[in-house]
Amino acid sequence: MKKLLKVLMAGLLAVSTLACFTACKEKDDTIYVDTNAFFAPFEYYDGTVIKGVDVDIMNMVGEKLGKKVVIENTEFDVIIDNVASGKQYDCGAAGITITDARKEKVDFSNPYFTSIQYVIYKANNTNVTVSTASDGVSCVFWDDLMNMKIGVQRDTTGHIYADIEMNGDGPDYPGELNGTTGTLNPYDTAQLAVDAIGANQIDVVIVDKLPAEFIVSKNSGYVCKPLYYDGATEDAPTVEQYAICVTKGNTELLNAINAVLAELGEDGINALVSKHLGLED
Repeated sequence: MKKLLKVLMAGLLAVSTLACFTACKEKDDTIYVDTNAFFAPFEYYDGTVIKGVDVDIMNMVGEKLGKKVVIENTEFDVIIDNVASGKQYDCGAAGITITDARKEKVDFSNPYFTSIQYVIYKANNTNVTVSTASDGVSCVFWDDLMNMKIGVQRDTTGHIYADIEMNGDGPDYPGELNGTTGTLNPYDTAQLAVDAIGANQIDVVIVDKLPAEFIVSKNSGYVCKPLYYDGATEDAPTVEQYAICVTKGNTELLNAINAVLAELGEDGINALVSKHLGLED
């Protein structure tokens, strides 16, 4: 009986060891990428397949390292923490803006795209004031949103900026919209926020430029404008830079990502953007 138990235990140990070896080998040969596939043209669903600028970039990284790339969709607001833990995902590619708070949790690649915030609203919404900035750009100023019901995609830059404007962030940012009738309304995706405009639940949506333009192109009756700060002498757009985040200490992956971004350059990135906006010849 004891011999039989030893044989069974040895067999179970062998199976367990083999399973661990297989799983570890698969992990070593695979780059697991966390994204939120509702941010076209950087990531979006084409049927059941996730495509986009960031997907193309990560596939190039996989080719450079000789590894398989697996892209998985999660909510945007958990990506940084998912990558920081390093348990399931090696990196996050989702049009992620570099911020000091995020840099405390993850390492960022070199920036590869510069964007600004846009405002989406119904074309017949006469409550939205369109102005001309000091640089000649037709825009909407933050101050003119003070009494609006503002929609954002949760934990995106638009959410962060709107929260600072409405609620403040220390003595330097007291919250210019605080004390007004304006409200901040987070949604899981920018499209859901735009749907809320259609349902008369909110007035405007704040989101990055290219996703804003993409959404407007797919939803009739909507327009979008750049979002500017109204300066005393010079107006300024809400500028941000995208980068890919990796688990801290994963220098091999980070170096490969930076190498691919350098090879692509600005022209290569813009070509991918055009491709996924449907502008490719």
